[in-house]
Amino acid sequence: MIVKVCGLRTEENLALVTKSYAMVGLNFYMPSIRCVALEADKYDILPSTVKRVGVFVNESHEDILEKVISYGLDYVQLHGDEAIEFGREIAKHVKVIRVFRISSAEDLKRIDEHDYAEYYLFDTYTESFGGSGKKFDWSMLNNYEGSIPFLLSGGIGPEDSDRVLSITHPMFRGVDINSKFESKPAVKDMNMIDRFINEVTR
Repeated sequence: MIVKVCGLRTEENLALVTKSYAMVGLNFYMPSIRCVALEADKYDILPSTVKRVGVFVNESHEDILEKVISYGLDYVQLHGDEAIEFGREIAKHVKVIRVFRISSAEDLKRIDEHDYAEYYLFDTYTESFGGSGKKFDWSMLNNYEGSIPFLLSGGIGPEDSDRVLSITHPMFRGVDINSKFESKPAVKDMNMIDRFINEVTR
């Protein structure tokens, strides 16, 4: 079970990341309150086994690749309206997680063209890009028949561990957690995250 913890942006939070974290998300979307505020070298405190995922929304090819190099990103998460060809170009340089914002079962039937992605990430559709704290109807996951594995996002909280473990879709690989694990906006409750990781990876 992959647990990606998105929106880590304080030195105090980074210092408490352990090897049990599969991925951490570095948000480079400027309008977000969770946008990266630290210099790249501050992330060197992370365990070497923890994969760094840069989250981008409609950024240029050049800006993304500059961040890949300076922050040592293992993955780029495309969270905007990026075209398929754009994703394929990025995937020549770094692994890609492609986000789809889900509002209906039909949304899960129209996504198999993004064959460059290492993972898909299914998030709840809102007018903004992520961090809404809202779930979509997970029963709709049965409509996904693609061959690319996916992570699940959108309003997942500490109380959802059993429900996450009950997902049986063959392409399900893990979860992306964010705002429901904060003690205040953009500050993570690391004890809460540790308990959740232990529960879903037991």
